Formats: sequence, C-alpha cells, structure tokens
Amino acid sequence: MSYRIFTDTSANLSTDTTEALGITVVPLSYILNGEELMCTDTRKFDGAGYYGAIRKHASVNTSQVNPYRFEEYMEPALQAGDDILYVGMSSGISGSFASAKMAIEQLKAKYPERDLRAVDTLSASLAEGIVVLKAVEYVNAGMDIDEIERKLNELSYSMCQIFMVDDLMHLRRTGRLSNAVALAGSVLQIKPLLIGDEQGKIVCIKKERGRRRAIEGLAKVYEKYVENAGENIVGIAHADCAEDAEHLAARLREIAPPKDIIIECYEPVTGAHVGPDTLALFFVGKPGFRSDR
Repeated sequence: MSYRIFTDTSANLSTDTTEALGITVVPLSYILNGEELMCTDTRKFDGAGYYGAIRKHASVNTSQVNPYRFEEYMEPALQAGDDILYVGMSSGISGSFASAKMAIEQLKAKYPERDLRAVDTLSASLAEGIVVLKAVEYVNAGMDIDEIERKLNELSYSMCQIFMVDDLMHLRRTGRLSNAVALAGSVLQIKPLLIGDEQGKIVCIKKERGRRRAIEGLAKVYEKYVENAGENIVGIAHADCAEDAEHLAARLREIAPPKDIIIECYEPVTGAHVGPDTLALFFVGKPGFRSDR
C-alpha cells in the first residue's frame, strides 16, 4: 500500500517543507474583517501585517471547515490508487478533526478497496507538525500502517505543548477562556502558561507576572519535562515576536540542546485565537506532562 500524508493548516509547517515531503495540507478558514480567507501558501502569508492588524483591533475569527473540503482534497489521492493517513489538529480545541473523520467515513464507503486512517494529535501548531513529520519518516521507512498509527498516537500523547499569550482577551473573544478570568489576567498583566491536557484541551498550569518571566517559565518547563532532547525536534511558534522566539531557542540550547529547532510564525487560524505576541513551545516530554498540574 502507498500512503499519502494529509494534515491541515494548523500543523504550522512551511509550504517549502510540505512540498518537499509530499504532504497535502487541507486549508482551514479564518475570517478577517468579515472576509473569509485561507492560507494555502505560507510564503505569501504576511505575519507582521496580520498580527499588526489584530493589534489595531481588526475583527478576526475562524469557522469550522466542513467535511466536503476534506473530501475535495482527499478524493484525488484515492482515485490515483493511494491510501491516506491524515494527521490532524486536536479534537479537544476544534471541530475540524470531526469533519475530517466524517469525510473519511464517506470516502471509505465510496472507495472500500482503499485504506484511510486518521490520527488525532491532541495538539495544534508545531506539536501537530512534528507528529506529521514523524508520519512521513515512518511511511518512508516502510513501516506497517498499524505500527505507524500506534506510534503516532503514542507520540501525540507525549508531545508537550506550552504557550504564553500576551493578551488573554483574545482567548476570551474566541471562546477559549472565560470572560472573568481573561479580564482579571489582563488587568494584572498576568501571563499564564497554558498547555494541552489529556484531551487536548487548553488548561492553565502556572501564572507569571510579566512577559520576561513568562518566557523563562517556558524554558523551565522544558528543563523539567524534556526527554531525549538530542534525538528530537523542538518547535517554537510566535505571533510576530521573532526576537522572543530566538531568545527562547537560545535558552533551550543552553539547557538541553535538541536535535533541531523549528521556528515558525503562527499560522493565521490558530493565531486568530491566541493573538499577537503569543509564544509557544513544543517538544517530546516525559510521561505525565499533560496531567501534571
């Protein structure tokens, strides 16, 4: 069987990377000042302009992708005789994975001779992206698909995703945080450290006063939980705060140098929820990270 790897915008991988590795990205939608848009080529995405507009109070939101879009992107691969492995954004924070599953069930009925699999990464951004890269590695190595699926599910649960937002009101506006918590945190200049829990939902594990302390807090979490750093890729995503991303990367190299560090500007869909100046860290960690409070 020949498997094609599919993911979605949220994986935050550059178009150069996905094209080079043959990964198909199903675009997710975002709405900027009433206009529905899709980021189909990261080389054309103006992160500074996008987050600059949000800082100036541009209206931004997202909409759940319907199953038809996944069918539209996946069906040509099936018609070409390929099987499909979809590695997607956490079902705990978005309905997109459910839409993908619905599309896959429809396509299974239409193409019963083909094999279609879906892996819920319990993550977003580069945590999802790192799992996608591992999927490519496993498929190219000729591993059995059942073993690939098992290993990807294990990796997804082991992925640590921790991030700090600069303004909690963005999470409140898009329904990811209550109004009272967001308002209190914004007034006090509290920078919470947020993670994805066992279900891939966003929870707060710590609160820091001030941005610099919060960034160091990310580094401390890495120091506590990173496992086999030299064998693994680390991801850092930023919402138009590249200098902070580079500073964090330097701290990680001091603590426990990883195999590689991928730094990307937050893609616009996840970025619509977390807002400008968000900084996020993604790495393979020790068991218990998702449940440790």
